[in-house]
Amino acid sequence: MRSAHKRAVAGKVVTYLILIIVAALMIVPFLWMLSASIKTDREVFIMDPFVWIPEVPRWSNYTDIWKKIPFGRFVENTVILTFVVTVLQLLTSSFAAYAFAKLDFKHKNTLFLAYIATIAMPWQVYMVPQFIMMRSMGLNDKLLAMICLQAFSAFGVFMMKQFYTDIPDELCEAARIDGMSEYRIYWKIMLPLSKPALSTLTIFTFVATWNDYLGPLIYLRSQNKKTIQLGLKMFISQYSSDYGLIMAGSVMSLIPVLLVFLILQKYFVEGVASTGLKG
Repeated sequence: MRSAHKRAVAGKVVTYLILIIVAALMIVPFLWMLSASIKTDREVFIMDPFVWIPEVPRWSNYTDIWKKIPFGRFVENTVILTFVVTVLQLLTSSFAAYAFAKLDFKHKNTLFLAYIATIAMPWQVYMVPQFIMMRSMGLNDKLLAMICLQAFSAFGVFMMKQFYTDIPDELCEAARIDGMSEYRIYWKIMLPLSKPALSTLTIFTFVATWNDYLGPLIYLRSQNKKTIQLGLKMFISQYSSDYGLIMAGSVMSLIPVLLVFLILQKYFVEGVASTGLKG
């Protein structure tokens, strides 16, 4: 018994050591980004010796970034795009998932499988046709083009359907007997019960849209339409790059993502577990 207990303790110690090492490896790049954001370009790449905090921290990087490029405009565009896309995906995904999970209609399973199968198709396959379609509709160089393309998510529908499937059908049947329409059942019963799944989908959608680079690069040409990720590229020229300012901008762009995660984290684990996304 004593040897078994020792082996169990040793196993836990090894597990925690591995987790600590992995966590350290993952957090080092973020710490390097924070360190580089208060350095000059010359200090960023000095490795012998490497200094985490320079003798004279260059805090002006966090103010210069607002002056050298229209960073405020880029933040505004990114906030608008991310907020609208996130709200639309929550509505469309939850609404479609309710239909697939709780309603009976012809070819429901076939239609669901066909829609979910699009997840396996890389975006690069239909990237050009999408661009041609948006250009033919006169939406090129407009945020509306990206909003239209990202308002629907097969992954979001799949995740929400997994959650709705676990809700007893008797709850919906009782509401129908009481005279509630399908729209009221969805709005008054299903949505309030799906906070964990909605929170999880919010985090995934917010992070993906906020950090998207290739999409804005394809559709947005005007400077006043660019997002943060495109705006930071303006510090990279053919012969030089302002790495200190780039890192400062990256730190500032990371803050909203952290805030969203911290606000919704209490629902995140429950949402992942309840929607069948466990590893």
